[in-house]
Amino acid sequence: MTTNKPLAERVRPKTLDEYIGQEHLTGEGAVLRKAIENKTIPSMIFWGPPGVGKTTLAKIIGNQLNLQFYQLSAVSAGVSEVRKIIEDTKLFGKVLLFLDEIHRFNKSQQDALLGAVENGSIVLIGATTENPSFEVNNALLSRCQVYVLNELDVPALTKIIDHAIANDELLKQKNIELKEKDAIFMFSGGDARKLLNILEMLCNQPQQKILIDNETVTKLLQQKIALYDKGGEEHYNIISAFIKSMRGSDPNASIYWLARMLDGGESIEFIARRMIILASEDIGNANPNALLLATNTFTAIQIIGMPEARIILSQCATYLASSAKSNASYEAIGNAMSEVKRSGQLAVPLHLRNAPTKLMKQLNYGKNYEYAHVYENNFIEQEFLPDKISGTQFYNPGENARENELREFLKKRWKEKYGY
Repeated sequence: MTTNKPLAERVRPKTLDEYIGQEHLTGEGAVLRKAIENKTIPSMIFWGPPGVGKTTLAKIIGNQLNLQFYQLSAVSAGVSEVRKIIEDTKLFGKVLLFLDEIHRFNKSQQDALLGAVENGSIVLIGATTENPSFEVNNALLSRCQVYVLNELDVPALTKIIDHAIANDELLKQKNIELKEKDAIFMFSGGDARKLLNILEMLCNQPQQKILIDNETVTKLLQQKIALYDKGGEEHYNIISAFIKSMRGSDPNASIYWLARMLDGGESIEFIARRMIILASEDIGNANPNALLLATNTFTAIQIIGMPEARIILSQCATYLASSAKSNASYEAIGNAMSEVKRSGQLAVPLHLRNAPTKLMKQLNYGKNYEYAHVYENNFIEQEFLPDKISGTQFYNPGENARENELREFLKKRWKEKYGY
């Protein structure tokens, strides 16, 4: 019995039947379980918050496939380690590489994996807490199946803690009374590794009888574990709340979520970039100055830095939340791109084509084009769309473009809600 290993390692599941949580992937009949049992595993990426079983599941797959298993952390590994593993495939044949925190590999490091993943000599399992569509190269992403692992719920956490107390050789020797679980679950934040670390810390106390209740857990840990994790799922939940509050014209909620991000150590550039997107997507031509302010905010925070950058971010967030809104431009480009997918690459009408050569002019390129500036109000009734979709309306500003009218509506709403 190895006693110097941490509890989380001692009770790590070794088979699918021992694995707790992620039933949508590993339960009876689930797609990933079938693939594991049939030994038809594609390269894949596990995306989920910390401590939900990504590493454990990769090790179980490694055991099941009977392949030479390699584990690297993208924090410390580089291209040389990847090349060494690729070289080993000449000796072992197909191997399995588990790459933890794959989002920390840069483009060139990820590119080093492409050939081996493509030809099947490496089965890659990447693990990430970040959205892989943003952090993993498209070329590598297209060669991998992405599986989302969810935060562990209370029933799963209960099974994990009960299993550890009942089965770990060291804990079985102690007199443990698990009276209350609310606090230990709260402090673990859905992270099984953190849960087991806290349990081990509690059980290392010198008392003959170890009582685990909410008061004991709170006293021992002394401070709350921050719920905002800029490397995990809550990162996306809070930025979503921030964006939706500004879109919903609520400056107070916008500032609250901004404060949560700043308190959690979020990148100020990330926040500013999101506000630039919102200024165009949700405000657009109802108030074009919003995009200018958001863009200048990004520049300003880079010059100033924290802590004063919080003031600039606050100014921009409240301005965007208080602005009139229009998503007409956002809808327009979406509609137009859908039409392009539907109708394909329609030919440019002859009268809109450029005619730099004599042959092009003979073919009627540019013929009957009307130059708008020579007409009243710089406007001419002329069709600029291909014949097949002539008259299609992609952009519909509607009532949303009436900035003053919307401002009055918002003022009335705020007065009713906030008293000002």
